[in-house]
Amino acid sequence: MLDNNPITHYMAKQQRHSGRRHAAPAEPSPFEQARDELFQHIMRCGVVGAEPEHVDEWFGETIKYMTERFPELSEQQIGELKTLGLRFAQPPKARTEANAASAA
Repeated sequence: MLDNNPITHYMAKQQRHSGRRHAAPAEPSPFEQARDELFQHIMRCGVVGAEPEHVDEWFGETIKYMTERFPELSEQQIGELKTLGLRFAQPPKARTEANAASAA
């Protein structure tokens, strides 16, 4: 005789799958770690809104540090890291009255 009780089917399914192991979260790649660390440095050091010559100087020193800190990154990845950092460090664009009126 077949058991058509949905609760019984659910419990049987749970027992079959209870031995499954769930995959552990993936470790971030060195590039992801470097990117996150760079963004934290940018926020902590007040780079956003600084004078352009100070930003250039800061990035020169910081990218040199990041290259030493993450030797596994390629030159291309270091370049991408700098590009992302420069974009992240740009101050937010102010909305002008014209933009605000067109958005309404």
